[in-house]
Amino acid sequence: MTISHASPDIRNLVAAWLAEDIGRGDVTTNSVVPADVLGRAHIETREPCTVAGMGVAALCFELASERFDGTLEFKEVVGDGSRVEAGDVLGRIEGPLAPILTAERTALNLLARLCGVATITRRYVQAVDGTKARIVDTRKTTPGLRSLQKYAVTVGGGSNHRFGLDDGVLIKDNHLVAAGGVTEALTRARAGAPHGLRIEVEVASLTELQEALDAGAEAILLDNMTPETVVEAVRVNGERALLEVSGGINLDTVRSYAMTGVDLISVGALTHSAPSIDLALELIASELEE
Repeated sequence: MTISHASPDIRNLVAAWLAEDIGRGDVTTNSVVPADVLGRAHIETREPCTVAGMGVAALCFELASERFDGTLEFKEVVGDGSRVEAGDVLGRIEGPLAPILTAERTALNLLARLCGVATITRRYVQAVDGTKARIVDTRKTTPGLRSLQKYAVTVGGGSNHRFGLDDGVLIKDNHLVAAGGVTEALTRARAGAPHGLRIEVEVASLTELQEALDAGAEAILLDNMTPETVVEAVRVNGERALLEVSGGINLDTVRSYAMTGVDLISVGALTHSAPSIDLALELIASELEE
């Protein structure tokens, strides 16, 4: 996916996150830092990572600056997708110090989170290099952050699965219980789903896999199967349906699943367990030289 950090939706989200932190006003900065004091700052990483979210960080400072009637200049030193080492500078900010300090935590929180998602995604992508399997994300995202987290997945080299409940049919285990089985669920989905949406069904055994294939499933999710069972599932499938594997897959096991011949490997950990990258904003407190 692509995402415009200048889009109204993203601007509104960032404005809301800033407002959450600022509340009725940044009383510390307002009382300690005169509004006309200028300076410079930079954002650096304290650990290796894949960068994602520079546009969002810049937007944090831009919107904070508007609250102070000032003008900040944010310069990207590296762009999204760059691989950096500990101590590298990601971006530089120049202008009034007050909005820099006010936006600091929100900008770092978002940037650290998105860099974390991109970094772990790249590790998974590298782990399956040379196979046909693609690493995809899930809907296990932080409410409010889905568009940005899924963007960070693509920056790390992964692909997006469903963005939401409205852009694909994925019949999960509880749907199967409610419908009374694989065949009935697929029949109902074909009759009721909007035309053009791919219909995928989750199966938990080779028996359910065969039932899904007999019912004409076009995509099948193999849930919580061992690599050995997935090998057999790939053989039974015979390329009739797109095969996805999911459930408890980690960096130690992902390649063994990729080697089975599946098409997709979905990993919830890309977004729900990615550790934030350790970033810092370093301020130069002296006024800018004329």
